[in-house]
Amino acid sequence: MSSRKGRKEAARVVRDQLAQERRRRRTLWVSATAVFVLVIAGFTGWAVYSEQRADEFTPPPGANEAGTGIVYGSGPVTIDLYEDYLCPACKQFQEVNGETVDQLADEGKARVVFHPVAFLNRFSTTQYSTRSSAAAGCASAGGKFREFSEALFVQQPPENGAQLSDAELIDIGAAAGLDRDTFGSCVNDGTYLSWTEHVTEEASRAEITGTPTILVDGEQVNNWSPEAIRAAVEAAS
Repeated sequence: MSSRKGRKEAARVVRDQLAQERRRRRTLWVSATAVFVLVIAGFTGWAVYSEQRADEFTPPPGANEAGTGIVYGSGPVTIDLYEDYLCPACKQFQEVNGETVDQLADEGKARVVFHPVAFLNRFSTTQYSTRSSAAAGCASAGGKFREFSEALFVQQPPENGAQLSDAELIDIGAAAGLDRDTFGSCVNDGTYLSWTEHVTEEASRAEITGTPTILVDGEQVNNWSPEAIRAAVEAAS
């Protein structure tokens, strides 16, 4: 009798353990499914947010159709310049090649698209790359993009600091021939901050990983000399 009770008790214990294991597996499955759904929802939400954020910008007058850069010149060959106003190598590039690029545009040989990206905010305590790029958008709205852009490189501050304040950027713009009140309001209001974000995001999507980067009709030019740039434009035309 006692042996029969023992077998029943043992069977009951086994049944309880099996039932407990089924419940545990069911709980794990439900939890895993919920996590998966949340992850998918998170990725979907982020993709939608990123797409919406990339679309929520106001391009300044003078920008190309995609809103990724400021255009000057109307030649048959397109020169894309990706530069950051805090980038020392960009300043050197402009000192050596800026005049040549401007001449190619003025001679009707090239259409220049200047993409003022904000890659170097990590070297600024005030997001100078973003602020200076947005200010360049304001300068484009005022018809003085090239003058202001050149002045920013001439007066480029060192990395790792606060860099130039908005008030100092406004002073530079006024000296470049921009109306102080109109330009100042544009800078202070951050009118083109979202545009700068768009320019930078689109540059990253185009696999631009450093500055300066120069493309002639989509082909990267690695020899940063006036002669090489002119030769690339002539070959493309």
